Amino acid sequence: MSTITHAIAAPSPGAPLAPTTIERRDLRPDDVLIDIAYAGICHSDIHQAKEDWGEAIFPMVPGHEIAGVVAAVGSAVTKYQVGDRVGVGCMVDSCGECEYCRAGREQFCVKGNVQTYNGVGFDGENTYGGYSRQVVVKDAFVCRIPDGIGLDVAAPLLCAGITTYSPLRQWGAGPGKKVAVIGLGGLGHMAVKLAAAMGAEVTVLSQSLKKQEDGLRLGATDYFATSDESTFEALAGRFDLILNTVSAKLPIDAYLGLLRVGGAMVNVGAPGEPLSYNAFSLLGGNKVLAGSMIGGIAETQEMLDFCAEHGIGAEIELISAGQVNEAYERVENSDVRYRFVIDTATIGA
Repeated sequence: MSTITHAIAAPSPGAPLAPTTIERRDLRPDDVLIDIAYAGICHSDIHQAKEDWGEAIFPMVPGHEIAGVVAAVGSAVTKYQVGDRVGVGCMVDSCGECEYCRAGREQFCVKGNVQTYNGVGFDGENTYGGYSRQVVVKDAFVCRIPDGIGLDVAAPLLCAGITTYSPLRQWGAGPGKKVAVIGLGGLGHMAVKLAAAMGAEVTVLSQSLKKQEDGLRLGATDYFATSDESTFEALAGRFDLILNTVSAKLPIDAYLGLLRVGGAMVNVGAPGEPLSYNAFSLLGGNKVLAGSMIGGIAETQEMLDFCAEHGIGAEIELISAGQVNEAYERVENSDVRYRFVIDTATIGA
């Protein structure tokens, strides 16, 4: 039978989030019912709740950084059992048949992956996210959270963690490589931790030096203010990889000038306006300007295992359900170090 559960929803674009109840579907043979313990607040939750990225589905229950415990499994599920610690990220289904799904890159499903919230499943039903007490998810889109990570600090790994881990892996962050991270926020702080654990030499590039102490504590060896014009002269031609984690319009040519010959600048932030660059900024050094979007389920599990092995979790501020609207305002004002996480036991309490 279906499950009625407490949740927090945005009733309309830009409206304050408020308590509600939602219905989760009947458990199918390949489904897992999860008692959610913690849900991270991603900046993309705010963009979608405000309909910044185009027409959205309301009422909307945001949340794609989900950590909890298995409460029940469908008759065909063998990978998980009641009591297992699990997580769910940005997607909850895909066609499973196209070349990308078969290669474990479900995020690029030709038919379109089903988003954890603000999406429509292949059954035609709207999806609702992790700002709730329970969720039902197809077992193939559930990841195991190793015992070495607390569920609260693990929740943001399901988006912020994989969003930064994937490009760092793809572009070869590791011993002997110099990596720059633009921005020390929800994504940036995870990028610093992960790149340092991979063995790279990490530099943070931020507007000011106000978070310098944090950056060095998290694993960076250098920290520079981009508001200081001398920074771009001092660091010219230094980096093998630059990971841009900010959602703002940047002087791309200036940052490309910081790359070594053959280096890559990879964008994981999503600014609301186009970025522009001069082609000669790339041609002059065989440089690459790229983008990256989360990772597949197998890579997400790899990331979680890596984090457990290296003792990595997100830096969080734990909040109650009643603090979500305040948290949204603080995220927009860059007033969080570095991820808000909702204690979902307070939803409907």
